[in-house]
Amino acid sequence: MMLLTGKRIALRALEPEDLTFLFEMENDERFWQVSNTHVPFSKYLLKNYIEQSHQDIYQAKQLRLVIEVQSSEKAVGMIDLFDFEPRHKRAGIGILIHPEHQQKGYASEALALLVSYCFQHLELHQLYANITSNNDASIALFEKHLFKKIGVKKDWAFYNNTFTDEILYQRIHD
Repeated sequence: MMLLTGKRIALRALEPEDLTFLFEMENDERFWQVSNTHVPFSKYLLKNYIEQSHQDIYQAKQLRLVIEVQSSEKAVGMIDLFDFEPRHKRAGIGILIHPEHQQKGYASEALALLVSYCFQHLELHQLYANITSNNDASIALFEKHLFKKIGVKKDWAFYNNTFTDEILYQRIHD
């Protein structure tokens, strides 16, 4: 079995063919709150991003992987490592599943694969996620994968004229 392959999904690097999918996901305003985006991305900018995505995680300090259903090779989401700190052996995780593919277990399988990869192959000591308090699905997902709530940033995110708390979740490798 390949390193980043599960029962139904695989995590893979971005490819030039992912431009349309990336454009759709990054410009979907429903996701702007979690991605802290306020303006649309151009195809030109995203094409350049894909072209630079070959950089090693130790150089780029981040890693974006496409979540792909193995049976169809269809992209259904993305999972990211960000704020990668090899010296301190930690990184943040973000995950985004296209709305038509949510509630199918893809996020859970992708998170399990990435956590295993981080602890076993990148030799990280800890992972974290920042989740708004109104994102029940993400809270349940990360808690299912043994992330613990370690703090709350009060009124941290302002979206649709409302302040929302952001919860910090952390998982420390045994």
